[in-house]
Amino acid sequence: MQRIGVLALQGDFREHARVVAQLGAEPVEVRLPAQLAALDGLILPGGESTTMRRLLADYALVEPLRERLAAGLPVLGTCAGAILLARQIAGEGPSPLGVMDLVVSRNAYGRQVDSFEAELDVPALGAPPVPAVFIRAPRILEIGPGVEVLARLDGGEVVAVRQGPRLALTFHPELTGDLRFHRYFLQQIVGRDDASGAA
Repeated sequence: MQRIGVLALQGDFREHARVVAQLGAEPVEVRLPAQLAALDGLILPGGESTTMRRLLADYALVEPLRERLAAGLPVLGTCAGAILLARQIAGEGPSPLGVMDLVVSRNAYGRQVDSFEAELDVPALGAPPVPAVFIRAPRILEIGPGVEVLARLDGGEVVAVRQGPRLALTFHPELTGDLRFHRYFLQQIVGRDDASGAA
């Protein structure tokens, strides 16, 4: 059985853990460096990215996380999790983990009241469109040459990307009841024999 860590410092980690269990994997709540051992994959959930960055430092998780991710541990980052994975946060500087060639802008769509839902065409997941919930969502401003775009909003804005064993979504797939992005992560990224060697 796959053991999938869910960073459980803040945010909607319980919802992700529930989806992981629904899909037949074992969710492992991660709060301390030692809990990163023996994981097959990791989920960085949505939440408040500034608080999350502070807690990562407080719990001495930044370096152990960066090392595991740099070594190829498959990771799914949603909303704030995507911010943590990006190389650069616009107007702020480097992100704490910086393992994906992305530049992101925090809370780019406005405040909580400006949250919205959308239907996304995701060729990698097939039909029908995937429902996506955007809550104080970040915006992907730039992607590097090694980053594959998986989904865009109708206006062309990039909202889902993959770079080797790393998947970043600017929305919350765990809030919709549609399990396809989590299943894609478990089957196509965690489950691939070459995942740890992907760039």
